[in-house]
This record gives sequence, C-alpha cells and structure tokens, in this order.
Amino acid sequence: MLRLLHLYMRAVELVAAVLLGAVTLLVVASTLGRYVFALPVPDSFDFSRLLLGACLAWGFAVIGLRGGHVQVDIVAQTVSPRIRRAIDALAWAFLLCFAVLVAWKMFGRVDSARISGETTFDLRIPIWPFLGLIWAGIAASIVTISIKLARIIMGHDQVESSEDMDFKEVTRGIR
Repeated sequence: MLRLLHLYMRAVELVAAVLLGAVTLLVVASTLGRYVFALPVPDSFDFSRLLLGACLAWGFAVIGLRGGHVQVDIVAQTVSPRIRRAIDALAWAFLLCFAVLVAWKMFGRVDSARISGETTFDLRIPIWPFLGLIWAGIAASIVTISIKLARIIMGHDQVESSEDMDFKEVTRGIR
C-alpha cells in the first residue's frame, strides 16, 4: 500500500512539475515574442492563467500529503501528543471539507464552460479541458488530503512544523 501511495505521489508531483514548466516556457516565449520580435504568442494570457490555475491545483494536491503549507502551531506545540493529533486531525478535516467544496464548484465551472462553448480569445480553443485539468488537480488533492487525514487519525503520521522539515532536509543533505 505504501508503495502505491509513493507512486501516486510521484505521478501528482510529475503533473505539477510539467505544468509549472509549461507556464514558465509560455511566459518566457510570450515575453520574448512581444518585446524582442514584436510578435506576441496568440492566447498567451488565456493559456498562462489557465495553466497557472492547474499548476496551483496540482501543487495543492502535493501539499495535501506532504504538508509544508503555512501553519500556526503555537497551541499544538504546548499540548500533549494525543491532543496535538486531535488538533491536526481537525485541521486536516477542515482542509478536506474545503477541498471538496472547491472541487464541487470547479466541476460546475467545467460543465458550464463546456455547455456554453466558452473559448480562448484569439484562437477560439475551448477552455473546458483546461478547467477540467484544474478540477482534476483539486480531485487529486481530495485523495491526498484524505490519505493524510487517515494516517493522522490512525497515528501513522503527524504534521511536522516547517522548521522540523527544514532541519531534516539539511541533515539529509537535500539543501
């Protein structure tokens, strides 16, 4: 099961990385085209904002399992490990509810764009597949957040502070 989880996380991280690379290349090409060659990339604004949204959604999925997002743990550091686990579980349950609501609203947006035939400005490319990519990232985050929440509840995982994660990375030679 743990191996399957690692494979899933690698796939999610790969999608997020590819999307980030695509946004970067598009912005560089658009900037060079506009200011160096006086030839802008058609629909670069539409594509960049849609790909950036997908990049954020898939990055949210990565954070869902790895953690590392902004956290305020002043109270959690002062209580017993059992109460801290309850606080962490409650926080991750709220995050899961938020992700489910965002996925629900995003799915409605995908359906709305598909039915209305909404397209990009210049090339008239339908945008619903891009919105679907954003929705898929949020749906992946529901899976990762659910796994993290279950691991916290069962006591197999805990939420680490960002300082602890930095320390572990330094000691392992990652940074």
